[in-house]
Amino acid sequence: MKERELRKRCRKMLNKLDIEPPLDVGVLCERLGEQRGRPIRLMPYPLEVPGPFGCWIATGSADYIFFQQETTKSHQDHIILHELGHMLADHHPGGDAEPADFLRGPAPGLDGDAVHRALRRTSYDEAHEWEAETVATIILEWASVLNYTIPRRADDDDVRRVQGALGDHQGWL
Repeated sequence: MKERELRKRCRKMLNKLDIEPPLDVGVLCERLGEQRGRPIRLMPYPLEVPGPFGCWIATGSADYIFFQQETTKSHQDHIILHELGHMLADHHPGGDAEPADFLRGPAPGLDGDAVHRALRRTSYDEAHEWEAETVATIILEWASVLNYTIPRRADDDDVRRVQGALGDHQGWL
């Protein structure tokens, strides 16, 4: 998929999910999970270094995103957005590694759910990894601009309507 198509998909998704700046990756996951009909569970985990920083595990009832807990919040957000990028780009985890191999034992928090598929990031040599990384970068670029240029949305409905009428916010870029 070309970058232009990825940008269109990202913009469409963010607008459809009614995600407002500042970007909250947890809220994005919650709303995307609702749209997909199964929750996205964020799982901080002390992944071995060197090794993958994140992993998307799809089960019959939920999607799990394991991410390196031993890094900064901004890096964690990027890892999570990369894994969401796989979902947005319609990648299907093919199981390039058994989750237990790099999660050192049974994957915690899966509540006995049978693992159907896993996709983890180890390099960007493959097209699907480039696409997922591009999605993460696009969302973070937009968020970095909008988080500082768009006034926060008012709680009061009347004030929010005035903000909408007078503001020049066009949604996600």
